[in-house]
Amino acid sequence: MLTIRNTILSRTLIAATILLTPCSYSATDTHQNTLPASHSALAEGELLGDFTKLDPSKKPSENFDLEDWSLTLPTDLNKDKKADMIYEKPLSSGFELKPLFYTADDGGMVFACPNVGAKTSNNTKYARTELREMLRRGDTHIKSQGITGNNWVFSSAHGSDRRNAGAVEGSLEATLAVNRVSTTGDEKMLGRVIIGQIHATDDEPIRLYYRKLPNNNKGSVYFAHEINGGDDVWLDLIGSRSHTLADPEDGIELDEKFSYKITVENDILFVTLVRQGKTNITQSLDMSQSGYNKSNQYMYFKAGVYNQNNSGDPKDYVQATFYHLDNQH
Repeated sequence: MLTIRNTILSRTLIAATILLTPCSYSATDTHQNTLPASHSALAEGELLGDFTKLDPSKKPSENFDLEDWSLTLPTDLNKDKKADMIYEKPLSSGFELKPLFYTADDGGMVFACPNVGAKTSNNTKYARTELREMLRRGDTHIKSQGITGNNWVFSSAHGSDRRNAGAVEGSLEATLAVNRVSTTGDEKMLGRVIIGQIHATDDEPIRLYYRKLPNNNKGSVYFAHEINGGDDVWLDLIGSRSHTLADPEDGIELDEKFSYKITVENDILFVTLVRQGKTNITQSLDMSQSGYNKSNQYMYFKAGVYNQNNSGDPKDYVQATFYHLDNQH
C-alpha cells in the first residue's frame, strides 16, 4: 500500500502537471415498460441524489462513502512506472490532494487529470483521476483482482463464480458537472473524458463519455460497449463522438449538472441520462453474447475523470465535480 504525504504530493503535482465479429447484440432506445425497476422508478428530469448535506468544509470521504473505493492518481512518486493508488482505508480517512482530488466550494467531490501523467499499465494510453470499486471495503485478506469478494459477476456466470464473487450484477449512479475538458492537441482527442465505467478482467462492458469540442458551447454524452476480446459498439445518448460535430442543440454545457445510472440486469446493459427539467434518455444493449459470462470474467465500477487526450500541452487538463455517487448490488 502506498503512503503519500499530501503536502509533498501537492507540490510535486503542481510543479509537474497542472497549474491551477461475429458476436450478436442488440442496442435500442428503451421504452418505459421495458426498463428494470431501478430505472423506471427514476423521476423524469430530476437529478439523482441529495446535495443539501454536502459540506464544503469537509474532506471528500466525509461527504461521500468512499470505503468501497480506491483512487488512481496520475502520479508516480515511487518511480515504479505505474500510477499511484490510494486504497480504501486512507481514502476513506480524509485523503485529499489539491489540485487533483478535493472538496469544491459547493461541497462536491472534484476530480482533475492532466493530459500527460502516470498510467496504470503499459497497455493504457491515458491518465486518470478515477475511483475503482472495492467491495471488500478495506479487508485486505480479500484479493483485489479475480473472482473474489471484491468484484462482481454477471447473473449468467457459472454458479461457483456467482458464489465466490462479492455480488451479482448491480448499478452505478452519479450526479456530476464536467467543469473543464482538454483544448489542446490532436483534434481527434480534444474534449474527451470518460466519467463512468464497468471494467471487466481485461475489457470494458461500458465506457461512458462526455465530449465538448473547442468551438461548441455544449457537449455530447455517449458510450462504448467493448465486446470481450473484440471491437467496440458505440451508442449515442446526446450528440455523438465525432470530432467535427456541430454544437449539439440538446447538449450539456460545462458546469451543468446531470445524472447517469448504469445497470446490468440479466446480462442487459441499461444506461439512463438525467437532466434537470428534461425527459430522461435511456439506451439498452444485450450483452449475453459479449463474452462477459465466462469463468474468468469479473467486474467493477469506476467513476471520476479518465482523460482521453494524451497530446497537447502537458498542463492542459480535464475536471469534473461529483455531487452524488452510489454503487448498488
